[in-house]
Order: sequence, then C-alpha cells, then structure tokens
Amino acid sequence: MSGQHTLPDLPYPYDALEPFISKQIMELHHKKHHQTYVNALNAAEQAYAKASSPKERIALQSALKFNGGGHINHSLFWKNLAPSKSEGKGNGGVLADGPLKKAIVETFGSVDVFIKEFNTTTAGIQGSGWGWLGLNPVTKRLEIATTPNQDPLLTLVPIIGVDIWEHAFYLQYLNVKADYLKAIWNVINFDEAETRFKEALSGSKL
Repeated sequence: MSGQHTLPDLPYPYDALEPFISKQIMELHHKKHHQTYVNALNAAEQAYAKASSPKERIALQSALKFNGGGHINHSLFWKNLAPSKSEGKGNGGVLADGPLKKAIVETFGSVDVFIKEFNTTTAGIQGSGWGWLGLNPVTKRLEIATTPNQDPLLTLVPIIGVDIWEHAFYLQYLNVKADYLKAIWNVINFDEAETRFKEALSGSKL
C-alpha cells in the first residue's frame, strides 16, 4: 500500500547524545532529512502505483531506491545510537562481554582494531554514504562494508550503520570526518547491535 511510511520516533530526546552529537544536528537530521526521505518515498510509491507503462515505472526506480534506502538506513541508525555511559546518561558506547564482542575480537583481533579499521574504511568514502558492520549470512562472519549515497546494505545483514553524509556531522565537526567517527562510538548502542547480531545468527528476519 502506498503512502504508508511514517517517520519513526526517536527512542531518546534530541539532546540525549550530547556532547558527541548535538541537539541541533539530531533535530535537523530526524525532523528534516529523514522526514524528507519518508515523504519522497511515499510520493514515489504512489506515482509507481499509478504508472501506466513500464517506461514510467523504470523512471521511478532511482527515487524509490534513494528515498527507500534513506528511510531504511535512518530507521536503523536511530536505534543504533544511545545516550553515552561516559556522560552518565545511558549505556551508549559500552560493548559488554557476549557473542558480538567475541565475534569482533575473533574477526579483527580486538575491539580497538575493529573501530580503527571501521573508521578508516568509512572515512574513505568519496562523497556521501554509510559505513557498516554486517554479518555475512553465508559465512556467519562479521565484515566491514560501505555503501554510497543512501543505498541500503543488501549483501550483509546490518549490525551497525554509521551515516557519513555531511548533514550527520557538519554543523558540529565541520569537514573533519575523523573527529565525528571517533566521537560516535561513545553513543553507539551496542545492546541493539548485540540483539541484531543474535537474530542474524539465528536466521531471524530483520
């Protein structure tokens, strides 16, 4: 059914991720950018449903991919963030002992090495895109990957996604992607990532 997509509520206040991500960024990112993807996706789906020829439907594919990906990616992104433990606000940034931590250490050698490799790979994106930690559904191993623009992660099951579009950090970190990528790990919701990892291993649909 077209027109069914809505902007999901954030699971925390807009200022809950400060000082690592500012209230201003979170409000603009959620209320403006994500809402725009939702609106455009609904419009594209409505136009697709009314299209009377294959040519018209083909012409709408890019809008469906871009805005659909933006909606999928951001809906995951909000859940993969949490108020920081270091600021006494929540449990963000804490990777407790468990299956996910064990898998990260087995795959990358240590959590610090994983974060360094993730940040280096993600910072290397030319233009806009996303950095991902995903589970290979065939090998059952964790992999770091990137996608351009708003393309969703399709070849791996997403465990953690980080938005590297300038609207995610520029108002606070200007053009220094490295500072943003270093700071964001203070508010990564590893509890959510752990849940996604366990569900992916069990074959649950995410």
